[in-house]
Amino acid sequence: MSTSIAPEADLRALPALPRDEAGPVFKAPWEAQAFAMTVSLNARGVFTWREWADALAAELAAAASRGEPDDGSHYYEHWLAALEKLVARKKLIPGQELERRVDEWDAAARATPHGKPIELPRR
Repeated sequence: MSTSIAPEADLRALPALPRDEAGPVFKAPWEAQAFAMTVSLNARGVFTWREWADALAAELAAAASRGEPDDGSHYYEHWLAALEKLVARKKLIPGQELERRVDEWDAAARATPHGKPIELPRR
């Protein structure tokens, strides 16, 4: 997947980003979506790239301190956890709204047959 990165977004500042010669690589669509959300929020000025790199580094360090392997297999899970924490810290989404949306996504994912796109009900 190719994406344009905000000018201040320096991928070299991100520890262990899975990449090849063309750029970031993703094993699943949700990984690319989490990446794109992060880049979009940065481009909109919600947080600086330094703030993002620090949040991700903290999440990776926490995983290492829990003894999780550093083999890259859970990189985007850590990425998503860092994004969720940064969004919560910035108070972009009220806590109850975030919990409700997480529950909606979980229910929709469980109800969706394998290989089909997950769709949330319209509000």
